[in-house]
Amino acid sequence: MKILNTLQERHQSGKKSIAVLIDPDKMDDPIRLNNLLRLASENCVDYFFVGGSLVTTPNLSTVIKQIKDNVSIPIILFPGSTLQIDPSADAILFLSLISGRNPDLLIGQHVVAAPILKNNRLEVMPTGYLLINSGRTTSVAYISNTTPIPEDKYSLAACTALAGEMLGLKLIYLDAGSGAEREINARMINTVRKAVDVPLIVGGGINTGQKASNALEAGADLIVIGNALEKNPELLIEISDKVYDWNQSIEARK
Repeated sequence: MKILNTLQERHQSGKKSIAVLIDPDKMDDPIRLNNLLRLASENCVDYFFVGGSLVTTPNLSTVIKQIKDNVSIPIILFPGSTLQIDPSADAILFLSLISGRNPDLLIGQHVVAAPILKNNRLEVMPTGYLLINSGRTTSVAYISNTTPIPEDKYSLAACTALAGEMLGLKLIYLDAGSGAEREINARMINTVRKAVDVPLIVGGGINTGQKASNALEAGADLIVIGNALEKNPELLIEISDKVYDWNQSIEARK
C-alpha cells in the first residue's frame, strides 16, 4: 500500500504515527546512524524523513542506503531543494511552502522537479508546508526567505491550510523549524486540525514526551522528531511509548 494511503487510513481511524528526521549534514558518522536506526527499529518508528534546509554534504544517498541496509522502515524525502531528490528513497514530500510568498517555493522548484519525479519510482506526496513562528529565526525560515505565521494567528494558519487542501494538497505539515525554541502550541494544531480533513504532520521543538502528547491530543496525525534526538536519543523511547499507548487505546475502543 502507498504511504499516503496508509496515512489517510490511519487518520480516519484516529491512529497516530511517528517519524524520525535525519539531516544528512549531521549524520556523517555511520556508527551513530546505526545506533539511531537500532533505536528506531526497537521503538516502532513508522517513517524516516531524510533531508534538511541546507544539505551541504554529498552523503544523502549514503544515508539512505545505510537505512535501507539495516531496517525496513519507509524513507520519505523531506527536501530543501530540487537537489535533494534520490530515487532510492520510498517517497517524497512534494512541499509547497504555502505559508510564505516566495514563488520559487510555491511552484518554481516544483516545475524543475516534476519531470525528474515523473521518471522514477518515488511516491509523490503533495504537501502544504506551513512555517509557524517558534521564537527565533530557524534555518528553514532564513533559507526560504519567508516569514513564518505568528504563533497566535490561529485563523490565518487554518485558512492557509484550508486553501492548500482546496488546491488539492494531500497533507498539511505544520513546522516550527529545526532547532525551534518553542514547539507549535496545542491551540494552533487544534485550530488547523478542525479546518482540514487531510492528515496533519507536526514537527519542530518536540523535545519531551509531554510535548509529544500535547501535539497528539491537539490533532497531529504524525509527529516528527529530529534535533532533540541528537542531545537525547533515549527520548525516542518515551515518545514512541506515547504513540503506542494512544494507538492501543484506539484498538481497545473497537
